[in-house]
Amino acid sequence: MDNYFNQTTAKKFRESLHSDCSQCFGLCCVALNITVSSDFAIDKPAGKPCPNLQLCFQCEIHEQLREKGYRGCTVFDCLGAGQMVSQYTFKGQSWRENPEIAEKVFRVFPIMEQLYEMMAYVSEALSYPLTPALQKDLSLQLKQLATLTKLDSETLVALDIIKYRMPINELLLKTSLTIRHALLATIPSKNKRKLDCRGVDWMGKKLRGKDLRATDLRGAYLIAADLQDADLRGVDFIGADLRDANVSGANLSTSLFLTQMQINSTNGNKKTKLPAHIQRPSHWSQ
Repeated sequence: MDNYFNQTTAKKFRESLHSDCSQCFGLCCVALNITVSSDFAIDKPAGKPCPNLQLCFQCEIHEQLREKGYRGCTVFDCLGAGQMVSQYTFKGQSWRENPEIAEKVFRVFPIMEQLYEMMAYVSEALSYPLTPALQKDLSLQLKQLATLTKLDSETLVALDIIKYRMPINELLLKTSLTIRHALLATIPSKNKRKLDCRGVDWMGKKLRGKDLRATDLRGAYLIAADLQDADLRGVDFIGADLRDANVSGANLSTSLFLTQMQINSTNGNKKTKLPAHIQRPSHWSQ
């Protein structure tokens, strides 16, 4: 991998980060801790297989997950971490057939998931027009993350993830400011408003048709918010809780750092405009 990415190669890299369950040994169905809630019908400790996981590593109720109380399963997306752990780190060895590696597999998976999450954010950042210095710094971070994903299981488990997150977070903040300020310059002054809404509590808030372009909504609570037909271009969504938000008809085409899991947790329709790396959820209305 080169030290530098242009916008096209970075965009392709981001779009390649998708889970392929056929190449994974059901790791999300075993390694993760699940607490009974509106998203999950059962309690399940980390390391214990979900009762719906079949011997072939497919879900027995995959087509009925939402109806049977497993909505959270339809939201989750590992971005490809599962197949990386299954096929590369453990060289295609199944934890069922090799129980001696099971505990280590389940410890590695959450680490790999975090590395893939960071790669997704950094590669997306690189897909935007940036200064050469910022592009260089982000490229070096992406190269380092990609290298970390190829480490052996012992080294992966020992990684200090926080050490890698901190410099990346600073670069993502710079990227967000750069892109949002450029967009803000194109917005008529009469439409300008408060842009720093980080961590705001907008649960259930009526925002239908609102122009929210270039707003910083990092860590915002948007649970069940009405965002129908809202203009959300250039909005920074890192860490925002979008569960049950209505984004029908909303323009999210250039939203910043929006993830598949965030979108999977929302309600939308065919008129909702999404970034190229986001797939339209199957449960959305037409």
